[in-house]
Amino acid sequence: MQAGLLVLLLGGGLVILALRLRSEAARRSSARAGYFDRIAPMMRDLRRAVSPTGFARVSGRIEGIETDLQAVPDTLTYRKLPALWLLVTQPAALPVSQRVHLMARPRGIEPFSAFDTLPHQTLLPEGFPHDATLRSERPLSPGDAALLARHRAVFADARVKELVISPKGLRITWLADEAERGRYLLFREAEMGRTPLAPQTLAPLLAALAGLRADILDEAAAERKCA
Repeated sequence: MQAGLLVLLLGGGLVILALRLRSEAARRSSARAGYFDRIAPMMRDLRRAVSPTGFARVSGRIEGIETDLQAVPDTLTYRKLPALWLLVTQPAALPVSQRVHLMARPRGIEPFSAFDTLPHQTLLPEGFPHDATLRSERPLSPGDAALLARHRAVFADARVKELVISPKGLRITWLADEAERGRYLLFREAEMGRTPLAPQTLAPLLAALAGLRADILDEAAAERKCA
């Protein structure tokens, strides 16, 4: 009798646990797929996708500029909490001569970047973050160096991880979320992105890219005028 009751209680507990895990998985899936739901109304010609990680990806025009937003989880960290990176990309051709990546605190295993594939590394002058590294396809021209110096304030936000300037467009990578320390250390749970990205969070990143793009185009126009 007692053995049967114990089996019944254990079975009921397992059913409750299974239902709870299923509910949490559904909630997690919904949160990830809806991560950009508050941003989507800002976009014209909106296109939606879901990455293999379950996180949303959206593309469209924001204030006339083609913009692509991705949320990339990074769980390949060592002695660091898992992180969720927001990639804000504006894939429009620009009159620059090469691809340049400025990375804060590079670890060599960033899943969102081709930083390590670039062959040339430049020693950064005073005024740039001390823990940042600059890599490019070739040595920087004076114009490249001056452009970066004018926009180094992008890294005043400690959550900015990378700035990419290339002939194909611009990108800022920003730390959107980190796993909760206690749950991760105890249970190895890395739940991130539970709250949709807010428009006011995205706004300063878009403003930084807009300023950089305008500077590049103004410089190119000035060079053509002088030629």
